[in-house]
Amino acid sequence: MRAVTSDDKEAIRSAFQRLSPESRYRRFLSLAETLSDGQLRYLTELDHHDHEALIAYEPETRNGIAVARFVRSPADPRIAEAAVVVGDAWQGKGLGTALSALLAQRAREEGIERFDATLLAGNDQMLHVIDSLGPSRLLAQDGPTITVEVDISHETLPTHMRGVLRAVARGDAELAPRELDDSDN
Repeated sequence: MRAVTSDDKEAIRSAFQRLSPESRYRRFLSLAETLSDGQLRYLTELDHHDHEALIAYEPETRNGIAVARFVRSPADPRIAEAAVVVGDAWQGKGLGTALSALLAQRAREEGIERFDATLLAGNDQMLHVIDSLGPSRLLAQDGPTITVEVDISHETLPTHMRGVLRAVARGDAELAPRELDDSDN
């Protein structure tokens, strides 16, 4: 995992192409099949202050597999819109949660206290990721989409987890799916 650079255009283009239509729709709220050159510039040419993005690569293939980003609100510099996309093969393994935690850490370093996110109301995976970041609340509902706000002003990631995430980022460890027990039902 690392910050996105302008050199990541092809990695992001190919990762987008590998997403299922459902995953594309859940992230972009549209059925787009390709990213334009302008969209790729927007997604990769960042100032790393008001617009930040982190990318995760698959250790063996070096394919891009997930991206988390924030874009600061021009109306309130303490708020940023956040979004996460995880490749289909990596969904449900904790990667979105880990990447979001690192993104929240970067946002706090830049003075951001809250994330807003617009998503499909039935996107339970993303709602779980949002809940993992801090206290959240529903801001609006518009048809099938909702906008939620999450307070990221306090670090919620335990100290030992930061070490685990660093090991995953170095390729020294892999995230594994959590075993479910009866309390998860």
